[in-house]
Amino acid sequence: MTELLPLVVIVGPTAVGKTDAGILVARRINGEVISGDSMQVYRYMDIGTAKPGVEEMRGIPHHMIDIVNPDEEYNVAMFQKQVEQLIIDINERGKRPILVGGTGLYINSVLDYYDFSPPGGDPDKREELHRLAGRRGNDYLMALLREADPVAAKKIHLNDTRRLIRALEVYYLTRRPISEFQYNSGEMPPKYNLAYFGLMMDRQKLYQRIEERVDKMIAKGLVEEVKNLIEMGYGPSNTAMQALGYKEIIDYLYGRCSLAEAVRLIKRNTRRFAKRQMTWFRRDKRIRWIDVENYDSVEEIAEKIAAAAEGQFNNT
Repeated sequence: MTELLPLVVIVGPTAVGKTDAGILVARRINGEVISGDSMQVYRYMDIGTAKPGVEEMRGIPHHMIDIVNPDEEYNVAMFQKQVEQLIIDINERGKRPILVGGTGLYINSVLDYYDFSPPGGDPDKREELHRLAGRRGNDYLMALLREADPVAAKKIHLNDTRRLIRALEVYYLTRRPISEFQYNSGEMPPKYNLAYFGLMMDRQKLYQRIEERVDKMIAKGLVEEVKNLIEMGYGPSNTAMQALGYKEIIDYLYGRCSLAEAVRLIKRNTRRFAKRQMTWFRRDKRIRWIDVENYDSVEEIAEKIAAAAEGQFNNT
């Protein structure tokens, strides 16, 4: 039997402290960090995606950050393929891969047997659906999807036009729901020697952290970052620019709301996002949960994760 490759994974809601914990774990176990955040792949989008800076990284190699431009297509299937290869490469170099992030589908695509191989697509149908979205709105697309693929409709947010269109495109092309192409089976053997940890904390305290972090993002220059992106030619038509924090600032810059209202919306939408993240991760029984409030420092949390992971890897 082939020995499973070791993999450490650290997940949790936004602002809970995953980034710092992942870096400190990497220092303790000779690891390299793989970002499991769907937005950190985009260049020039640093403040709003909370990318760690060079000093924060503490010399630890980071992967899956700044790999595509905001107008380039990127999706979970591409992420899955690249990260699976990275896990092999890092292990072959005698290091430990540490996947850190909060994008549930991206994380699960690596850990489980997800098949992202529906046909490449139908550009004409896609364009037709884009026009339909412009005329009738996302509510209409969602109604079509609920009829065609109710499983996918429950997983896709009403405002995620790209994924709504993709799900409908696949259905019209294959007469099979996209959910059939995205599966994982409990019957399948594990893909990795998985040391899986989740960080959590009291919801109200997490919400306070989120609000403080948004204020810091504004102070660091989030508005200027979005202005620069617009000046570079990126805008609302790019999927990346619909990311949390960016779409609200775009509305402010386009005169649709005040800065105070944009900030209020970022805070509200981020709180809602964190709640959805916890709902997603709580379903996974493999996760060992760590309440960060039970520890005096992130160093203690990292020590606990590192010790547990190395103990598991050394005993298998």
